Amino acid sequence: MRVVLQRVSQASVSVNKEIVGSINHGLLIFVGIVEADTENDIEWLANKIVGLRIFNDAECKMNLSLKDVNGEILLISQFTLSASTKKGFRPSFIYAAPPQIAIPIYERFIIKLEEYLGKSIAKGIFGADMKISLTNDGPVTIIIDSKNKE
Repeated sequence: MRVVLQRVSQASVSVNKEIVGSINHGLLIFVGIVEADTENDIEWLANKIVGLRIFNDAECKMNLSLKDVNGEILLISQFTLSASTKKGFRPSFIYAAPPQIAIPIYERFIIKLEEYLGKSIAKGIFGADMKISLTNDGPVTIIIDSKNKE
């Protein structure tokens, strides 16, 4: 699993011009799922995201986690994060998990994020044409790959 997370002061997702998910202070998370992803990837990534200390403390140092600041999550499925750009100029999406594999993993990821965060999260609609609006806070943008734990 690969995520791009952005610390935001607000974010929302619309489908067919209707807002289907929105948050205030927290993280906007784009997630790409590959066929090789397992429960271990879900667990590791959800725990890492909720515990990641990227919010400012009283001294303006990134020292607090999403849970510490009672932040929110907006989760967006994005198969294009699995793109391979190794050859040519047209990205290949051969590593992206097909919906019958990706949807159950995505749904388990939602459950784990909610479990670790201790509250419900906002989300887009899997596979839909979504329009995302956000105010990046910082900006802080981080890429995490469960297969490359750097």
